[in-house]
Amino acid sequence: MRRQLLYLIPAVIFGVIAGNFLWGLISDRDPREIPSVMIDQPVPEFDLEPIEGMAGPGLKSADLTGGQVTLVNFFASWCVPCRAEHPFLIELTRREDIRLVGINYKNEPEEARAWLAQLGNPYAAIGADTTGRVGIDWGVYGLPETFLIDAQGRIRYRHTGVIDAAALNKALQGIGK
Repeated sequence: MRRQLLYLIPAVIFGVIAGNFLWGLISDRDPREIPSVMIDQPVPEFDLEPIEGMAGPGLKSADLTGGQVTLVNFFASWCVPCRAEHPFLIELTRREDIRLVGINYKNEPEEARAWLAQLGNPYAAIGADTTGRVGIDWGVYGLPETFLIDAQGRIRYRHTGVIDAAALNKALQGIGK
């Protein structure tokens, strides 16, 4: 009898794994809304130099506590979805209620400069995360990722993938600007 039960164990384990996989496929969850332990936490401490060869300031955590709502956008020239969201980011430069800053993630400086020269630079400041350490501290696992920071320097929203007006408006409602 015990030997027969031992043969059932792999089948039960397979059933549990298959059930979890199936639940993930058929549930109505939005895969872009991935929970983050960073929500409602202060931004991680960092101090990044600007992209090598570019004029303008770098970016540090102290820059995100200035009393203004800020979007922090992790991007790279090699990221195809980053190119897709770029026109929306350019549009954001017209808004006075949101400051947009960028973190160039694991990108060669010359490629980042060429990309921004070609598409336009929507960022008030850009920090170069050449090693990916800052991205790890923020919990970034893919690009693009955008974080909404409130006026006190706390992370209030995380968006994975291409951000658009609907996602931004949802995020802004959540912080009660």
